[in-house]
Order: sequence, then C-alpha cells, then structure tokens
Amino acid sequence: MARARQAVGEARRIVVKVGSSSLTTAAGGLDADRVDALVDVLAKVRSGGERELVLVSSGAIAAGLAPLGLARRPRDLARQQAAASVGQGLLMARYTASFARYGVRVGQVLLTSDDMSRRAHHRNASRTLDKLLAMGAFPVVNENDTVATDEIRFGDNDRLAALVAHLVHADLLVLLSDVDGVYDGDPARPGTSRISLVRGPEDLAHVEIGSAGKAGVGTGGMVTKVEAARIAAAAGVPVVLTSTVHAGDALAGADTGTYFHPTGRRSADRLLWLQHASTPQGSLTLDDGAVRAVVERRKSLLPAGIAGVEGEFSAGDPVELRDREGRPVARGLVNFDAKEIPRLIGRSTHDLARDLGPEYEREVVHRDDLVVLQP
Repeated sequence: MARARQAVGEARRIVVKVGSSSLTTAAGGLDADRVDALVDVLAKVRSGGERELVLVSSGAIAAGLAPLGLARRPRDLARQQAAASVGQGLLMARYTASFARYGVRVGQVLLTSDDMSRRAHHRNASRTLDKLLAMGAFPVVNENDTVATDEIRFGDNDRLAALVAHLVHADLLVLLSDVDGVYDGDPARPGTSRISLVRGPEDLAHVEIGSAGKAGVGTGGMVTKVEAARIAAAAGVPVVLTSTVHAGDALAGADTGTYFHPTGRRSADRLLWLQHASTPQGSLTLDDGAVRAVVERRKSLLPAGIAGVEGEFSAGDPVELRDREGRPVARGLVNFDAKEIPRLIGRSTHDLARDLGPEYEREVVHRDDLVVLQP
C-alpha cells in the first residue's frame, strides 16, 4: 500500500475530476470560495513545473440554475441545456479569474462522448490537450451539455474523467467527491470503515454502493465514481477517490480516500471511448462463424457473416454486434447505412463489388473500429 501511495505522489500527468456539489451551493450558483480553495490546491501541485494537471469539471448546469431562476436541476433536456449554456460561461470565468491569481491561463475543452469514438475528433482532442499542457495552460474539460442528448445523463462526468485520463495518457486519476472514499456501509452510520485499497472488483463485491448525494445539483453518486474508477483501472490508470477537502493530501500521496490499483493494460484510446461512451444506434446479428472471427480472432466483420439488422443508423455510427441469441459480443463503427445492409447480408465482398460497384468491396465494420465486449 505504501508503494502505491508513493507512486501517487510521483505521478507526473494527472487528471482531476470535481463534481457540482463541490463547486456550487445547494440552491444553484457557483461558490467562489470553494472554487478558489480547489484552485489553490491544483496551482500548488503544478507550481514546480514537474507535474501536469487536467481538470474535468462538472458544474455548468448547476451554475446556470440561479441566474435562470430555477430552484433545482430541471428534469427536461431543453432546460438542462439552457442552464448549461448560461452556466458554462460562468464556470469558466470563475476558473479563469481564480487561476489568474497564480498567473496561470485556462483553456476550455468541451467534449461529447459520441464524437470521441471517431478517429479525427479523437485525434484532434488529444492534440489539443497535449498542446495546452506543453504551452503551460491549464485545461478544464467538460462535456458539451448544450448539445448532448443521452450523454447529458452520463453520470456527472465521472466516466468522462476516466476516459480523459486514458486519452491524455495520465499517470493518475483523482475523483473528488463529498465523501472521503468508499466505505463498507453507509458512512453516516457508526461502525462503518473506509476501504483504503481496491485491488479488483472482487474487493467491492460485498459492498452496497450509495447513489447521488443530497445536494440535488449533480447527477452522479458513488456508483458512477466507482464505475469510473473501474474503467480507468482496467485501462491501466491508478485511481484515488476521495473528498474535495482532502484533494491536496491525495495528490501528495497521503493515505486518504480509496486507491484503485490498475487491473489491466492500456488499449487503443479511441476503442475505450467506443466501449464505454458510445450509444449504439442499431444492431447487427452475426452468424456463428462471424462471431468466432470477430471475438476470438479479432477479425473485421464482413457482409457474409451478417444474419440480420435492426435500427436506423448511418455510416460511421456505433452499432452493437450480437450473436444469434441476441447477446452483445462487440461494438463497432459501421461503414454502411442501415438501409444498405439488407442487400449485403450473406454475400461476399467480391460478389458485391461485381454487382454493386467497387465501393462495396469492404468491411461492414473494420477491426480497427471494433471493440470486443467482455462477457
């Protein structure tokens, strides 16, 4: 455990995620003192020039509530997006002013989960974040809530933070909450204790993870934070989950919060987004041979292996690949529109090229755009 905490203290590139409840009042609106306190910690950590930080910050919707006269977070998407539109500017203005006390410039990066599954968008986001860090700016990342649809209910940016940690090749992910770690029961009840180390999912098998907090300004809770920690750890990134007030201690490698030990290796960045952040727009049913080719041999999906199609999607959209029993086995970016698929089913690419043209002599889902789902 001591060696793990030492590695935390020595991490060079770090992604920190902070939630709405740590930045705003319960009534909505930014709490300047809270923002300044967090910035004080982050500025100190990077002051020596040896450590690089990226902040994934929630709070845009919450910051927009009071200015729009909303008593609480609205349920309908249109008003959530309106609040985000007002609040995002206020949030960035607050960070800009707070970091200016240290002579640090702030750069805003807005991401959508769907876009990040696509090659060009993923590559551009990676370049932007790397360049901001290289130029000494402090990147503040948020999901683009003003245009997001399903993503707006994504889990208070926790999963986004895990994916950003992988995107920037971070050495550490720190998830800040209003609770100082994962407990083996309700932290408010006597007799419960903090779980300081999680080596794998089995260490939490007996733990009932709590839901969103009482503040009512965010969407996340311990469930989404633990899931985000598992995603990052499975991708080779260690995670510390602790409270915002203990952020400085966590970044220094002190024994605070819950440490999630890496459980896997890094994979292709974009495929992690495809697996955990994309919303399938339809599905393709595969015959038994195609399932074996895709799952066991990591091959591309060819038209000959398709047995059926469902949904409405366009070329480039994420789709789910299923076996004949309807079980999801993989996810990938499809190269054809849904309406084109029926005439491709069961046919070889050679025959399709002869009958329909050379543009049909290609994979339905290329192996570079495909991720196998764990059973």
